[in-house]
Amino acid sequence: MSRNAVQETLYTTIFGTETRAGKTFDIILIIIILASIAVLMLESVGDMQARYGDWFFTIEWGFTLFFTVEYALRLYCSPAPKAYAKSFYGIVDLLAILPTYIAMLFPGANYLMAVRLLRVLRIFRVLKLMRYLEESNVLLAALKSSGRKIFIFFYAVMVLVTIFGSLMFVIEGPEHGFTSIPYSIYWAIVTMTTVGYGDLVPQTDIGKALASITMLMGYSIIAVPTGIITAQMGQHMTTQRQTTLCPNCSKPGHEKDAVFCKFCGSELAQKEKET
Repeated sequence: MSRNAVQETLYTTIFGTETRAGKTFDIILIIIILASIAVLMLESVGDMQARYGDWFFTIEWGFTLFFTVEYALRLYCSPAPKAYAKSFYGIVDLLAILPTYIAMLFPGANYLMAVRLLRVLRIFRVLKLMRYLEESNVLLAALKSSGRKIFIFFYAVMVLVTIFGSLMFVIEGPEHGFTSIPYSIYWAIVTMTTVGYGDLVPQTDIGKALASITMLMGYSIIAVPTGIITAQMGQHMTTQRQTTLCPNCSKPGHEKDAVFCKFCGSELAQKEKET
């Protein structure tokens, strides 16, 4: 189906960032998104809601209608409306407008509009930072490779907190606040993770000794998942450097974003120049 001039103009303005109109639209859109989040936060304050509730309601619907029209225009001018609707940004754009309509049936659902903050990710396109997001692939790959190790570590921690929680229940008992094993396990979790809310503390000397061991154990294991992920990231970064070969001297070991060989100075042919 042929596209008319209106669709092309809207597409260049709404989806594009190369033209002045496109940049201006995205910047205005980001400002409106931040303003809508600010209104949502103010609306959750009791005094503000009591004094300016009607204003908040009107402004909130104004933002929702704006985002609804914008979403409809994106579907209208997109060369592939279905692909856009199923994309990450398309889903976020839809979720940004649904809470207000859902709140008509389920009061309070409008606070789910905080998802609009995800739309600020478009600022990466405006500032041409998308190429830097490629580096996140290294982190994602490291997390994926570390999945089994992290799961085993998590399982080991769960076993430890169950043991410590059960022991604390036996030592302290309901008279000191440890009314059940699950509640004692809750204490073990917040203690081992070094959070320590202080809402539940042992009273006996033996209980305090066990609490000390639990806290020291928490400090001992807190760096384990960080070390696992860091090691995996190092492996992936090393692999990337090794696969970047110089077409002149055939030596590996170049960074992913390298343009010239660090050994002979030749241009890396497989590396595309940034525009």
